[in-house]
Amino acid sequence: MSTSTDIGTDHGTDGATRADVCAAAIADAFKDDGEIFASPMGTLPMLGVRLARLTSNPDLVISDGESLFLAGTPPLFAKADVVEGWIPFRKVFDVVAYGKRHVMMGATQVDRHGNQNISAIGDFDRPKRQLLGSRGAPGNTVNNRTSYWVPKHSPRVFVERVDVVSGVGPALARQAGPAAARFNDIHRIVTNLAVLDVGGEDDTVRLLSVHPGVSVEEVREATGFELAVAGDVPETRLPTTEELVLIREVLDPRALRHREVPVS
Repeated sequence: MSTSTDIGTDHGTDGATRADVCAAAIADAFKDDGEIFASPMGTLPMLGVRLARLTSNPDLVISDGESLFLAGTPPLFAKADVVEGWIPFRKVFDVVAYGKRHVMMGATQVDRHGNQNISAIGDFDRPKRQLLGSRGAPGNTVNNRTSYWVPKHSPRVFVERVDVVSGVGPALARQAGPAAARFNDIHRIVTNLAVLDVGGEDDTVRLLSVHPGVSVEEVREATGFELAVAGDVPETRLPTTEELVLIREVLDPRALRHREVPVS
């Protein structure tokens, strides 16, 4: 398998890195949301959300990741200069239940039906490895639009069946009944190799685009189940010049994004 499945590489005359491409792809996942609370978890998701707010969706509501709604769009992990609201922890659950929210979480495992695992690896009664626990994943996936960010696309992450269901995919949500299925919306899965969704037959994971320098075959080899692929798969778009300036000079001048998706 090519090393491009493991690390970022430079692409295009503008020198956009794989991390830059991922940031733009994450921004695209939020561009049509309108006025909704964007809840990204992790460096690249936070970068992509802030990029969307400065370009395609200025109505996005963002926070500092703790308790403050931000009026401005500061660099990653910088102190907020203008605060427009306060959301104490108890109120977070009201927002989750109400549904005006798009969360992008990580995933230790994702299976072919879009179920996610962040709880444990191995048999649940005697797991080989304890992870975070389900935390907010069940409530997120049955109440809010949910996307996933996977910084290293591999068969260890994309498995036929997750060991523990933390985040609920559409097929399992329907089995659980209307209360689970009504607002279930697994929107995008962005990885260091590709962009996917759950729009395949029987709500299975489908390949939407491959990042520049990555082939469809490489993505298939890095996926531990039969991936739905319909027709010719396009390349994920490169960031625009404006987006690259915002990424490099405004939002992430310290290049923290390359810690998640390194440059070769």
